[in-house]
Amino acid sequence: MSPEDGSTSGLEAKPRESGYAAAFAPSGPRRHSGVYSQFVVLMKFALPVIAIILVVLVVAWPHLKTEDLRFRIGFAALKASEAEDPSMVNPRYLGTDSDNQAYTVTADLARKLSENSANVELEMPKADLALEDGTWLVLTAKQGVYGRGEKILDLQGNVILYHDSGYEFLTEKAKIDLDTSVAAGNDPVTGQGPFGELKAEGFRLVDKGKTIYFTGKSRVVLYPGIGSTLK
Repeated sequence: MSPEDGSTSGLEAKPRESGYAAAFAPSGPRRHSGVYSQFVVLMKFALPVIAIILVVLVVAWPHLKTEDLRFRIGFAALKASEAEDPSMVNPRYLGTDSDNQAYTVTADLARKLSENSANVELEMPKADLALEDGTWLVLTAKQGVYGRGEKILDLQGNVILYHDSGYEFLTEKAKIDLDTSVAAGNDPVTGQGPFGELKAEGFRLVDKGKTIYFTGKSRVVLYPGIGSTLK
């Protein structure tokens, strides 16, 4: 039927796309194929390069570690060889006194004072003395000098004396004759124990630790009931 009579046919004609739109319409399969091809080409070059870098690192890594270790060992050796008698870490000196009682002197670090001297400088020294009655005496300090030939130990800095019976004394300097187990100091001393508390201007420990004398002006505070305990 013609368009003039106002009727329409069952099939309608679709409008034709212009040449410009048809030329720039995306083609899905062809575009994805091109990107994948570029990726494949890129991987052909990138994967061999990555593999070569990994092989070089695996081969060179042991040599790099060796060089670093050599450097650190050389630096440590230089520090230790600055003196002919190198420092000793955690030294331990064992001996016996005139009554064949054992004593031990330990420290965190020991340094020889001079080439011709048997004296050693100690850091954080500690002296353990076994006494005749089976008790023990311990002295600690921040610093000290140990005369190995004379068996004399000079302590300095926060000197603490512990006795097996429960006594504890604090002073700044003390000298211990390890051969006779005699300790003495002329600096102010404070102490405490089962008897009470005390302050003095010095001390002297004799008789293998059985007797302690406090010198100078001394002050003792006795705990209640200590008199009956001492009887």
